[in-house]
Amino acid sequence: MIIAREGWSIVGVGAAVTVVLHWALGAAWAWPLWLVLFFVIQFFRDPPREISEAVGAIVSPAHGKVVAIERMRDPYLDRDALKVSIFMNVFSVHSNRIPMAGHIRGQWYHAGRFFNAALDKASRENERNALWVQTPTGEDIVVVQIAGLIARRISCDIKHGERVTTGQRYGFIKFGSRVDVYLPLEADIATRLGQWVLSGTDTIAYLRSR
Repeated sequence: MIIAREGWSIVGVGAAVTVVLHWALGAAWAWPLWLVLFFVIQFFRDPPREISEAVGAIVSPAHGKVVAIERMRDPYLDRDALKVSIFMNVFSVHSNRIPMAGHIRGQWYHAGRFFNAALDKASRENERNALWVQTPTGEDIVVVQIAGLIARRISCDIKHGERVTTGQRYGFIKFGSRVDVYLPLEADIATRLGQWVLSGTDTIAYLRSR
């Protein structure tokens, strides 16, 4: 199991404190800290993924539950689009992945509030970071990291102008969150409401060949 770099310092400090207190006070006093440390380690786990190589596949950018599939206005590119929303709880893998290879044409960050990420209003009002990916064939995909009720930090390692690959790891959201994906109307949805999807591995939609 690989630990995400965003959690190295937290896991390291937590492990050191737990070991010291276990040595000083004994197992009877330290066992709650071992439980907390186990939770922190599982939260920051970042296992490798087998990335889908299917033609036209748009892979899930997040590990979690599909909570919305709807046609709506894309607020970033001002177009009609299909939106797929994936909710990550505290037991999900919280690293995020690029849904499809392309070129980063835009990036937007909005400071906001911290409503429960499972709610629809989180897409409009919570802290969020959006990336616009344009594929080699010219289709536009927008992927949005959204902070949740407990999440207070969004990490994004990708910048405007970069080229990215399908399933590439690009960011992390701490402690429960949501990712929205805005797709072209012509995309064929390959997931369903309530389905649990793996980031990078499971396909949420396909782009039709031009």
